[in-house]
Amino acid sequence: MVYQIGKPIKTNKVLKIKLHDILIAFLFIAASCKAQSKAISNIKKSNKLEHPSLILTKTGVEKIRKQLGNVPVFDATLAKVKAEVDAEILNGIEVPIPKDYSGGYTHERHKKNFLIIQKAGVLYQILDDATYAKYVKSMLLAYAKIYPTLPVHPQTRSYARGKLFWQCLNDSNWLVYTSQAYDCIYNYLTENERNHLEKDLFKPFAKFISEENPQFFNRVHNHSTWGNVAVGMIALVMDDDKLLETALHGLKHDNIDPNARDNDGGFIKKAGQKVGFLANLEEPFSPDGYYTEGPYYQRYAMYPFLVFAEALQNVKLELKIFEYKNGVLLKSIYTLLNLTDADGNFFPLNDGQKGMSYYSRELVSAVDIGYYYSENKTDLLSIAKKQGEVLLDNTGLAVAIGIRDGLETPFIKKSLDLSDGKNGDEGGVAILRANGSKDELSLVMKYSAQGLSHGHYDKLSFSLYEGGNEVIQDYGMARFVNIQQKGGGNYLKENTTWAKQTIAHNTINQDETSHFNGDFETGSLHHSEKYIFDVSNSKLQIVSAKETNAYPGTQIHRTMAFVKDNSFENSFLLDIIKIDAEKNHQYDLPYYFLGQLMSANFEYTKSETLMPLGTKNGFQHLWKEAVGKTGTGNAKISWFNKERFYTLTSVVSNEDDLIFTRIGANDPRFNLRNDPGFIIRKQQIKDTYFVSIIESHGHYDPVSEIATNAFSNIKNLTILYSDEAYVAIHIENINHTESMFLFSFKNNSIDKKHQIKIEDKVYEWVGVYQLINNN
Repeated sequence: MVYQIGKPIKTNKVLKIKLHDILIAFLFIAASCKAQSKAISNIKKSNKLEHPSLILTKTGVEKIRKQLGNVPVFDATLAKVKAEVDAEILNGIEVPIPKDYSGGYTHERHKKNFLIIQKAGVLYQILDDATYAKYVKSMLLAYAKIYPTLPVHPQTRSYARGKLFWQCLNDSNWLVYTSQAYDCIYNYLTENERNHLEKDLFKPFAKFISEENPQFFNRVHNHSTWGNVAVGMIALVMDDDKLLETALHGLKHDNIDPNARDNDGGFIKKAGQKVGFLANLEEPFSPDGYYTEGPYYQRYAMYPFLVFAEALQNVKLELKIFEYKNGVLLKSIYTLLNLTDADGNFFPLNDGQKGMSYYSRELVSAVDIGYYYSENKTDLLSIAKKQGEVLLDNTGLAVAIGIRDGLETPFIKKSLDLSDGKNGDEGGVAILRANGSKDELSLVMKYSAQGLSHGHYDKLSFSLYEGGNEVIQDYGMARFVNIQQKGGGNYLKENTTWAKQTIAHNTINQDETSHFNGDFETGSLHHSEKYIFDVSNSKLQIVSAKETNAYPGTQIHRTMAFVKDNSFENSFLLDIIKIDAEKNHQYDLPYYFLGQLMSANFEYTKSETLMPLGTKNGFQHLWKEAVGKTGTGNAKISWFNKERFYTLTSVVSNEDDLIFTRIGANDPRFNLRNDPGFIIRKQQIKDTYFVSIIESHGHYDPVSEIATNAFSNIKNLTILYSDEAYVAIHIENINHTESMFLFSFKNNSIDKKHQIKIEDKVYEWVGVYQLINNN
């Protein structure tokens, strides 16, 4: 009987269904389902492997093509890149055998190659012109031909020598950029060509910088960030999940010598330290987005951090990489932009080359990616507009459209306190900003952790800026990057003997030794402690921090404040250092001013024969140009720089030595800048104070030859009262206006009441500090 839905029907035919037929039918259906499942799987896999997929995407390319000719900044960038790449294509393919350090011909040629082929790959996608794909292909095949037989680089200075470059770091640079080029022409290549490139070039390359150089790959450092990202980027293109896991979490076994150090003297790896890209994202960044190595290296590391994050966002969305550690990557872009002067130059904290700015290619990437992946961050558009170029991808298009449509808002830099350390509990960097009569005044006070191997021994140091000009400078690093004549473009020995030493910075030196005796391992264990940071009152902004480990048995407490007083042309900087020690010491406090000395209020003797100030710890690099003393209680020097006048007024005793110095002693190759300095030296004293005020005032017009307000406004600066818990600083102006600054060292509670008696008068206030004006 055959059944129809609802009722039975009769038939005269008997249906004979054999078991064999049922099995055949079942197998046919199963096979069909399996084929369909496989087809669906292939579709999914095909979607996963769609190229380009890292930075450019297929959808993104379509959007870009539709907007061409309609977005001026993007179009101008495209034209510039096209002209650059076209010129290189005319020059042909050149892949020389490596032999040079940074700045040398082979180094620069390989560097240009990876930058150009990344751009050529982008041009192929946007312009759909096979000329560019052919160029990239030819370049990659040329590298695939030489790479299998390349030995390690002949220059032996690096702790991890590369093959194309003298260090694995630069090899990693090459792979980060080249991975993007490969992604862009992936579908242009035949399967055999892809197999050849991956077998003879990309997989061996990734293995070399990871498994064969664990001391480079398995650490927390900007070097390793580049290495992790290089392996991760090529893993994404090749759809190699195992290799991607290595990039994200590091090698499982490395056998690194626990005492191994890099070229800068830093330990390569701590015991039990997590490694890999995620560890490099987790550990060096504070919750505020400050990168412990300092802004120069934060800038350098931002490109691999952000470009890999963008690739992961496109290919591995489930990782939610931009949400990692409370969105620290996007936050760090703002932090980095705030670590610049009025001209966009990064403050040279730790190892940092002066002149590096947010106009660098890394910051073009950071600003574009930050805008694209953040909501309503239109202030980034104002930085992008200044940069005048964008990335040739989805993020750059979004920025260019925003600029075209006039969406930008001003990027306003404010006073801020940036914590250091993974959890934000390892000191920090404070920036105070005050409006001036001509330009903004900016104070940078550093009370951070060591900063890994690029850190300097300079607890509680500071630098001062007016606009884009340095008033009191931080030396930065002793290196001429990529200038071959100076040590092959690498760090010079003077970076260790001078730039990292404490005397090279504007902070306290005890007994002519550096903080932590210049020992990296000891310095890495400690950080300064914030006492107070308060910018709630624009007329009195203050930062204060303590250092108790730089010199065992000695506590240094530094307090710096911008004070706005209407009798001064600009806010002045008040600098108070309180030292408590267990025994007598010699203390040196240098101020590295820039410009021409105008005058001093004390007698000094200029040396007829120059001699070094000391024999070690950086003192051997300072010429002792003149020495003086004063019996007035104040030492005052004035100098002139960039059409402005500056005056330093300091409280001193009759016994204090006032030393004029100049950098450059024991420097046979003229590697150091011959900049001036002024040192206040206190000898054989236990507990003491250093109190100073720095003023910015006046102007000189070289055309009219008229100087205005060229003299200091301070008549007298004194410590009116001091004990273990309090200090009172008295300031008398030339017009007889007086003010007093009261400060408590014993309690930083903002609601704590204080009462001190000074010359039979009782002063009471609430909080840590108080400014009292007696007009």
